[in-house]
Amino acid sequence: MRNLAFIAALLIGLRPALAQDAGDIEVDVELVLAADVSRSMSPSELEIQRRGYAEAITSNEVLATIGNGMIGRIAVTFMEWAGNDLQTVVVPWTLIDSAEDARAIADTLTSEFHGNMRRTSISGALTEAARLFEDNGFHGLRRIIDVSGDGPNNSGGPVVPARDAVLARGIVINGLPLMTMDGFSFRWGIEDLDAYYLNCVIGGPGAFMIPVYDWSEFAEAVRRKLVLEIAGLPVAPGAVGARLRRANGYDCMVGEKIWQRNRQIWMDP
Repeated sequence: MRNLAFIAALLIGLRPALAQDAGDIEVDVELVLAADVSRSMSPSELEIQRRGYAEAITSNEVLATIGNGMIGRIAVTFMEWAGNDLQTVVVPWTLIDSAEDARAIADTLTSEFHGNMRRTSISGALTEAARLFEDNGFHGLRRIIDVSGDGPNNSGGPVVPARDAVLARGIVINGLPLMTMDGFSFRWGIEDLDAYYLNCVIGGPGAFMIPVYDWSEFAEAVRRKLVLEIAGLPVAPGAVGARLRRANGYDCMVGEKIWQRNRQIWMDP
């Protein structure tokens, strides 16, 4: 298994060895879990999200995948995000090479739950997530940002330039678009959020996404996603939705346009 993971990592692109600083701990993956806590997320959904990540990261499947890596350990940080300047690190960079390490992260995630915040800035989240890799004390064969969210970018800079700047640093971006619809989503969201993530958010060697259509699926989707990310193996066809293809001319400014439209409605007498 370790040989398979090593070969797969070579195929999808390893981080250059020269980038390592003396004293950094070597890991298979440096992983930023970036979770949306914008106002469209209800308090119960925020709790489901935290508990889903906690359940996934302590699952036997994820722990076995970590142990089967070439090095056998990963580094993880958990960041919540909303508007352009609203990002909070909930779990600082933590080494996982045992079930106890994973349980400590889960305990932190579920010890308390905070409220949501205004706006949705995927661009801000990606930029801040990329910054978290700097001088974090770890050197991973791969660096991945795993971003989940229930709506398109509508705050801060456009998402595509932010994404491209992250990809230029050799960081892979995977996605977990939350396709759960409610009253807030009908006003501020889009029906094809999976296509938006495919065309505007994810990128890099082996990048993929797993849409979530119901909150009951969330923990399982995160578990599956973590296994694929940590193993570094090719993603099976259909993981991004069999009907989806990258589309030329997809409007990656759709979120900003929805914000302006709704704002104008509110401002009109």
